[in-house]
Amino acid sequence: MNGSFKRGAVEGVRRMLPLSVGLIPWALVTGVAMRSSGLSAVEATGMNLLVFAGTAQLGTLPLIASGAPLWLIVLTALALNLRFVIFSAALAPSFEGQSWARRLSSSYLLVDTVFIICAEPLKRSDDPEWRWGFFLGPALWAWLVWQVFGLAGVLGADAIPQGWSLEFMATIALMVMLVPMTQVRAMLVAAVAGGLGAVRLRDMPLRLGVIAGIAIGIAAGFAAEHWVGRGRAR
Repeated sequence: MNGSFKRGAVEGVRRMLPLSVGLIPWALVTGVAMRSSGLSAVEATGMNLLVFAGTAQLGTLPLIASGAPLWLIVLTALALNLRFVIFSAALAPSFEGQSWARRLSSSYLLVDTVFIICAEPLKRSDDPEWRWGFFLGPALWAWLVWQVFGLAGVLGADAIPQGWSLEFMATIALMVMLVPMTQVRAMLVAAVAGGLGAVRLRDMPLRLGVIAGIAIGIAAGFAAEHWVGRGRAR
C-alpha cells in the first residue's frame, strides 16, 4: 500500500462522510422492510450482502412478498439497477490497466454516492494508485455503513417505533443524492421523464409501470445527451 493510494483513500473517505449520513436511514428502512416482507433475519442479512443495492432490494420486496414469478423479480432488479451500466461506462476509463480482480470488486462496491463523489476527480488524475484509493476508500466505507445499519434494521425491526417515519427519511436521502446528478441536463431530463412515466403507468399489472418508467427515463436521457452533443458539434 503506497503513499499515493493512501492519499487517495483518505481524500475519498473525507468527501464521502457527509453523504454517508444519508445512507443510515436508508439502510435502516431497508433492513426493517426486509423483515416486514417475511424474510428471516438470516435471509435478510444474506440479501443485504449479496444484492447490496437499496433501490433493487426495496423494489423487489413487494414482489417477493406477493409470490411474484422469479423472472419478474429478476427483471425488476435488473431494471432498477440499469443506471449502474451508465455509471460503469463513465468510470471505465479511470480503471484502464487495473487488474481483473480490482475491476470485479469495483463493480460490486459501486453505489450512487460513490459515483457522485468519484466521477470527476478520477477523470482529472493520472495516477492509477491514487485513483484506486480514491474509489476504494469511500466504497468500502459506504459498504460498511450500509451493512451495519442494515443489520441494525433487521435485528431491530420490531423495536423501531412506526412514528419515526423512517420511510420518509429514506426518500429524503434518495433526493439528496439525486440533486447533484440532475445538474447534468441529460440526467435531469431522464429523471423527469422517468418519474412522470412511472406515475402515469402506475396502474400496469405486476408493477410493470416502474420498469416502463425506467425505460422511458433511460431513452429520454440518451436522446437528450445526443441532442446536446449535436448542438456542441455545431
